[in-house]
Amino acid sequence: MSGSGVAVVGLVILLGLVGIVLPGVPGVVLVVGAIAVWAYQVGSWLSWVTFAIAAGVIVVSQIGKYVVPGRRLAADKVPRATLLAGAVTGIIGFFVLPVVGLPVGFVLGVYVSERLRLGPHALAWPSTRSALRAVGLALVIELVGALVAAGGWLAVAVLGA
Repeated sequence: MSGSGVAVVGLVILLGLVGIVLPGVPGVVLVVGAIAVWAYQVGSWLSWVTFAIAAGVIVVSQIGKYVVPGRRLAADKVPRATLLAGAVTGIIGFFVLPVVGLPVGFVLGVYVSERLRLGPHALAWPSTRSALRAVGLALVIELVGALVAAGGWLAVAVLGA
């Protein structure tokens, strides 16, 4: 692959990384897709191994971004019904506010659900704070996975696969 081709792949990966932090762009899809295109174009065994490792890291981070925050929320004793309310309002929020609706809807759903269940703000806020931390942790896990995949690609691309 030419130097300009590698630069384009790098720019798409960078756009994917930005898309993870600023919703609205399918971040990890762009990262793993760009690495797949690069591997196909280069066609060496090292490029395909790099893609396989990057894809594996992305898959693990995608699983982890749900499992780890979910366990934290369970440890903080946030009820499953509250999490379900947050998930439903997050999905609705995704369509109502295209860029930030999912996390905003999730947190709002958790807060409203806890207010209905517990009453005053002082009792509902700890669960909401846990939900905010869970959203942040999920973002960090996804970003770290994509950065590891991108870093592996960069190391191999610079070494000249």
